[in-house]
Amino acid sequence: MRRFLLVLFIVALAGVACAQVPSGNVFFGYSYYNANPGGSRSSFNGWNGSIEGKFLPFIGVVGDFSGYYGSQGLTYCTTPILDCITINNNLSEQNYLFGPRVSFSVGRFRPFAEGFIGAAHLHVNGGASQTSFATAVGGGLDYKFLKLLAWRFEGDYVHTNLFKVAQNNVRVSTGLVLRF
Repeated sequence: MRRFLLVLFIVALAGVACAQVPSGNVFFGYSYYNANPGGSRSSFNGWNGSIEGKFLPFIGVVGDFSGYYGSQGLTYCTTPILDCITINNNLSEQNYLFGPRVSFSVGRFRPFAEGFIGAAHLHVNGGASQTSFATAVGGGLDYKFLKLLAWRFEGDYVHTNLFKVAQNNVRVSTGLVLRF
């Protein structure tokens, strides 16, 4: 009888352990970024990817990575107002962000809110580059169309301070989510 109870206890613990296996998702898609790296607004196109691991049913930890590419006219002045020229520079910015995501499921929809901290790196064609502390706050919605696949719509406010210019940027992303 003791052996039977011991085996039953082990099987019950194994069932609970299987139910506690963490879940998560991987996202990759297109991203639009409206930023002001030189003091004036510019639009950038690029990619956004993230990986999320859930450690509680409604809370996950996220690594969010993105890259944006475009050009911006930067004005250089040697003497105030008298000798200014505008040069179009190719720019690229990469963001490396980490933080929590809170989400819940309602049928096929999964709304979420997130807050990240990390770094942003801006490279200007011609050699200048700088890395800055970055924060992001936002949210989005996943639409599950198959058991393991969903489509994501996401928007974030991203704050950086590159080249001593405080930047309040807007990021909008959409793409495919692989759920596990």
